[in-house]
Amino acid sequence: MQTITTFLTFNDQAEEAAKLYTSIFPNSTITKITRNGEGGPGPADRILSVVFQLNGQEFIALNGGTHFKFSDGISLFINCETQAEVDHYWEKLSEGGKEGPCGWLNDKFGVSWQVVPSKLGQFLQDEDPEKAKRAMAAMMTMKKIDIQALEEAVAEPV
Repeated sequence: MQTITTFLTFNDQAEEAAKLYTSIFPNSTITKITRNGEGGPGPADRILSVVFQLNGQEFIALNGGTHFKFSDGISLFINCETQAEVDHYWEKLSEGGKEGPCGWLNDKFGVSWQVVPSKLGQFLQDEDPEKAKRAMAAMMTMKKIDIQALEEAVAEPV
């Protein structure tokens, strides 16, 4: 049983975000939608929250109003095994959003994501500090992470 659940507070886009995210990730679904009742925090029958799963992990999205803002200080990290996975998540999540450096992006709702191949961690933690340094230097030039470019940087001494 999951004991810690990521809770995302949107202005009024909880359902739209949950639908987008569940369309992107495998093994994902919306499991519950709660609507305001009479006397609730918003108009009656307006969606209050959406519970959804991304690849089996539970999330909750709330329509909390305009005073809640997302920040880059917290992000959702996607560990990818292949370049095809990196490309898929990058393309889908950055659409309408903003690409950032080193595998970071903000989706169209302002949620911060890191789309990172597992090989990056391996390269950055290489026992050879020069290889790790070359991997870091290569990553620092990228927006979307390119596994082949990282492999080439690690393989070739500067």
